[in-house]
Amino acid sequence: MTSTTNEGVASKKVPSEGPTHIKRASTEKLREVFLKYASQQKDGKLYMTGDDFVRGYLGLFPETGFNEESVKILAGIADTSKDGLISFAEFQAFEGLLCTPDALYKTAFQLFDTQGNGTVDYNNFVDVIQKTTLYAKLPLKLDGSFMERYFGKTKQRAINYAEFSQFLHDFHEEYAMEAFHSKDPTGSGYISPLDFKDIMVKVKKHLLTAEVKDNLVAITEGKKVSYPYFMAFNSLLNNMELIKRIYLNATNGNRIQPITKDELLHSAQIMSQITPLEVDILFQMVGVIHQTGRIVYTDLSNIAPEHYAKHMTHRLAEIKAVSSPDDRGFLIQILESAYRFTLGSIAGAAGATAVYPIDLVKTRMQNQRTGSFIGEVAYRNSWDCFKKVIRHEGVLGLYRGLVPQLVGVAPEKAIKLTVNDLVRDKIGDKGVVPIYGEILAGACAGGSQVIFTNPLEIVKIRLQVAGEIAGGSKVRAWSVVKELGLFGLYKGARACLLRDVPFSAIYFPAYAHTKTMFQDEDGYNHPLSLLAAGAIAGVPAASLVTPADVIKTRLQVVARSGQTTYTGVLDATRKIMKEEGPRAFWKGTAARVCRSSPQFGVTLVTYELLQRLFVVDFGGNRPTGSDVKKVKTMEPTVFKINSDHIGGYQAAVPIVNGIETKFGLSLPRFATATITKAPEKAS
Repeated sequence: MTSTTNEGVASKKVPSEGPTHIKRASTEKLREVFLKYASQQKDGKLYMTGDDFVRGYLGLFPETGFNEESVKILAGIADTSKDGLISFAEFQAFEGLLCTPDALYKTAFQLFDTQGNGTVDYNNFVDVIQKTTLYAKLPLKLDGSFMERYFGKTKQRAINYAEFSQFLHDFHEEYAMEAFHSKDPTGSGYISPLDFKDIMVKVKKHLLTAEVKDNLVAITEGKKVSYPYFMAFNSLLNNMELIKRIYLNATNGNRIQPITKDELLHSAQIMSQITPLEVDILFQMVGVIHQTGRIVYTDLSNIAPEHYAKHMTHRLAEIKAVSSPDDRGFLIQILESAYRFTLGSIAGAAGATAVYPIDLVKTRMQNQRTGSFIGEVAYRNSWDCFKKVIRHEGVLGLYRGLVPQLVGVAPEKAIKLTVNDLVRDKIGDKGVVPIYGEILAGACAGGSQVIFTNPLEIVKIRLQVAGEIAGGSKVRAWSVVKELGLFGLYKGARACLLRDVPFSAIYFPAYAHTKTMFQDEDGYNHPLSLLAAGAIAGVPAASLVTPADVIKTRLQVVARSGQTTYTGVLDATRKIMKEEGPRAFWKGTAARVCRSSPQFGVTLVTYELLQRLFVVDFGGNRPTGSDVKKVKTMEPTVFKINSDHIGGYQAAVPIVNGIETKFGLSLPRFATATITKAPEKAS
């Protein structure tokens, strides 16, 4: 993918945003939001109805013909008094609950605590579970020995929150076992591949990514599925986050190192109780999907179940351009390049504006000649140059030539980022790009920009040095263009290539690997880690190509009377070495590093943040680190983004969605999705 798509060595972890990091909203702001949605008045006080809270505020079930029973159940999560109305105190209390580390389990508990007494009894649980789409698809016998172990033989025992969290986990395993037995009436210990797929889609759908779901029959190789295989398959999907840690332990944190089954099994035996059968199934699964004998970290990410915290990523827009990668045609690829080009232009302009004064100082220092009969130098060092520009030309003098710079740098960075993305996409395999591919992509990116940017670069430089001539006439961009002519605008192009090709070949691989060093365990990058990675990668790239930059500057700046003139790259190299010595090739290195490092840091962090805010799925690869979790093809609860979701309520909809994607407890959305009459509850 982009400069951003490689996996590397994981070291220092940067915590990602999630429910445990949410700061509580103030009482005043919460009250303001509450009063905005509360519609019921009682005893002189305003209350939210279930419809106000679930449909109006949370934005769930926006369709007409929605399932009223589902809305009532979800409203009961916040309505702890169970009187059908939500007071401000209850609204605020639920906001606090959403900020706790175990908010997902607590919310699920309150979903079943229909009496509001802090416990869940058998009848409470049966009441809710019989209304879920899970039960509608595959009704389960709810009065067996499993229920007796938790609620007692007479079903009179109530369980508290801590016990319920374990019960909910065990209940899903029991549901899967019962489903297996229902498909194996003779007790043979085997079910058919189609029955296996039917159970997984109905009972364990929340654990299936699109790739796993589409290959469930292929994974079995057409053979009957035994009970041990079935349980190991489910255990594997439940423990994918642990498998990721086992992989990283086996590779010492390297995310692109392919490992064999034996290597993963050895690491698993050291770290956990993952069984050899589960490891066999993992490699069988990856082999069917990707047909390789080894696995890398991205294989695990592609088959790992979705985590509800993914929805904590705030997005201003999210568009799905294609329904599946198979629909990714030539036109879609052009649109994707245009999308990247637009974001790259904005990011490039932001980075250039941030460091333009440093760029001006760098240019004047590099153009300063020594060794000729002109004599005394104008600036002793970069700081002296900075002060003199402000003294003689004012603060605005630091921004001479900014307009052509923005006109040039926006497409320059856009071209560079887009071409780098494009080449990496073509070379990479499942988002993993070999080091030679990273270097080649960077070199292509650097070379492609010269054709467009060289004319703008030469105009910018001549405007930057124009202020050095005291009393000279004002130099304008158009006059420089007319003076140089078409071919003159490409003066120094070879030097530009000499500078930009190695710069990009060094910078983009360095950025990709540095960025992965700052990723958290989910592969997510905090914006500050992106800024740091961009700045760090710019240091070696900018400093090592300074000699080429000096030659380019000398070729592009018009020599004043008495100064040495140059006819080309080799001529400039010989004359600079003869007249000024080897140190002249490193003039402005500090200013160049101080300009390029933060500029590319700002550019890349802006580029990636824009991709997070304006998400367009073109069916290709997404930059790693851009999401808390990779987006999977799921069917989560439909919801809308609401700016009134403040404090803990930022996590409300993702957590309600997480109850579905983690526990499989989805409620019917429409009134037509009625549940058939269930077995009688225990008295």
